[in-house]
Amino acid sequence: MTSFAGNAAAKAAFRAALSGAQLHHAWLFAGPEGVGKAGFARQAAMRMLAEASGKGELFGDFDVPEDHPTRRMIEAGAHPDYRVMERLPKDPDKPGENRARSIPIAQVRGLNPMFATKPSMSTRRVVVIDAIDDVERPGAANALLKNLEEPPEGTIFLLVSHSPGRLLPTIRSRCRMLRFDPLGDAEVAAALRAELPEASAAEIDALVRAGGGSPGKALGFAGLDLAALDTEMSAIATRGDPDNAIRSRLARTLGPKAAQPRYEAFLARVPAFIAAAARDKQGRALTDALAAYEQAAQLGPLALAQSLDAQATVFEMGGILARLAAR
Repeated sequence: MTSFAGNAAAKAAFRAALSGAQLHHAWLFAGPEGVGKAGFARQAAMRMLAEASGKGELFGDFDVPEDHPTRRMIEAGAHPDYRVMERLPKDPDKPGENRARSIPIAQVRGLNPMFATKPSMSTRRVVVIDAIDDVERPGAANALLKNLEEPPEGTIFLLVSHSPGRLLPTIRSRCRMLRFDPLGDAEVAAALRAELPEASAAEIDALVRAGGGSPGKALGFAGLDLAALDTEMSAIATRGDPDNAIRSRLARTLGPKAAQPRYEAFLARVPAFIAAAARDKQGRALTDALAAYEQAAQLGPLALAQSLDAQATVFEMGGILARLAAR
């Protein structure tokens, strides 16, 4: 899990707390999805355990050398004082696909044997929950709350949340919150270039726009030639596509089943494209753009949930975009 650059204030606040006399036992890393919260939680957990071990030389705020014993154990999945709780894959042979919809109570209770003993390698253990939003309510959430109310000896909880307002107030109240903000365009671009060294400048620019401050979200669109989609959308929004030529071309291109990932990217991209265009409009044009945004934001999820005809949906999305054209 990548820990992206940015959010220096949040990271500095955690470093200061880590250097203090007593570290709070539960932390809520809250902010938009894809800005590096989970990656930082894992990085911070590794550093905390490395520091607690008293072994090896450490530099910087959160770096851990590749040859450090703590890092080697964590990367091998063998550190007894480190756990990551996340949605499990439905098929163990395909860990990157089709994960469970939530973290059930059985998973939360699975931490209890570890909590029944003291930490093994030092005085500290760390549990990362990615994401706390996925913990099933009320059973699993209440089971976790008991551990937050009466934290096991030496245990630090790092909870990742994309929607902290939806959490149980009792869970939020037990945590110290660190807010992670969307990254600036330059930071997103730098993260994308590091992850996608072969991508063209046009593709990086398109991914930055699609990411909306989230490198993780942007990376989800990688390889889908968003630059070409943005060109087509811009042409519709500028000229209105009076002969339906662009909409028809997009429908033919994105309609086949083989184009499903790019089709889904298009559905996700149109509302963001409209929202960006609305910032430069006033009066009636702004009213029309806001109405178009609402319609596009509703159509995309509906089309996927109800498996609406892809070509017809793309054509309709194009019609919504055409409303942005100057009258």
